[in-house]
Amino acid sequence: MMSRVLYRTAAVLIVLLGLGHSTGYPWSDPAWGVDLHAMQTQHFNVLGLQRTYWQFYVGFGLTVGILLLLPAVTAWQLGNAPRDGQRRVTAWVLVLTFAAITVLDCMDFFIIPIVFSAAITLCLILATLLDRGPDPA
Repeated sequence: MMSRVLYRTAAVLIVLLGLGHSTGYPWSDPAWGVDLHAMQTQHFNVLGLQRTYWQFYVGFGLTVGILLLLPAVTAWQLGNAPRDGQRRVTAWVLVLTFAAITVLDCMDFFIIPIVFSAAITLCLILATLLDRGPDPA
């Protein structure tokens, strides 16, 4: 039962992380001195299409927000899945994924994503460790 709560908590935190990531657009503050104009106006050819660095920046940023829905749904579903080898493998893959994200956040980002990623990782680790044995009756 406790593992279900932890998986669901991780799922909610992942959704919040994704929402925060997406609503943080354009992920830059003019006070930082970043020349957004250069990013938005310098065009280059990519496989026959004209794009700017800004389009890549925004596209990848929004893509990450959308892709965070997959681990959120997966974590939620782990709370209901039968306790078997596949569930354990999926759970540990999620743990390793968010542990790696936490390390990257610590190296490259700031306190909010670090705290969210660390909390998600902790919930997933605890849920996975508590998730042993047969399904409760």
